[in-house]
Amino acid sequence: MELTQAQQNNRKAFGDTLAFSEGTSTSPATRNKGYDVIVTGTDGKPEIFTDYSDHPFANRPGKVFSKNGQRSTAAGRYQQLYRFWPAYKQQLKLTDFSPKSQELLLDQLLKEQGAYLDVLNGNINAVFAKCCDIWASLPGSPYGQHTHEPQTLLDVFVKSGGVIA
Repeated sequence: MELTQAQQNNRKAFGDTLAFSEGTSTSPATRNKGYDVIVTGTDGKPEIFTDYSDHPFANRPGKVFSKNGQRSTAAGRYQQLYRFWPAYKQQLKLTDFSPKSQELLLDQLLKEQGAYLDVLNGNINAVFAKCCDIWASLPGSPYGQHTHEPQTLLDVFVKSGGVIA
């Protein structure tokens, strides 16, 4: 599917919005726009990884971060959980956990949630509703973690070059 420039802008803007929402692009530790961020543990210290050859928890067997009683292996710009990574790595034929692979995975998750076209067309509130069960920071998330107000995220989307339908 060939994307128009407006659709490309909306896709990029949504990625920026999700990275803001998940706190990866704004992490004081990131050196790569959030692509290198590991979920913050109970110590509250931001952590990053530098080896993109695989999901960082693939190389840390048994290591799990815990925050507010929640256990997590989330990593990368969009906080991909390790337990799902091997299947997506195989399905999408990804060779690493590089920024490009993380972007391809985001597209796949959006498609599976029926939200990819909503992103491209700027129907961002619909994306929140369809994807809040994946990303705990999105409005409507059922996980009891901090969520952002829809308007805050819509503002980030527009500031990042997206156009709301």
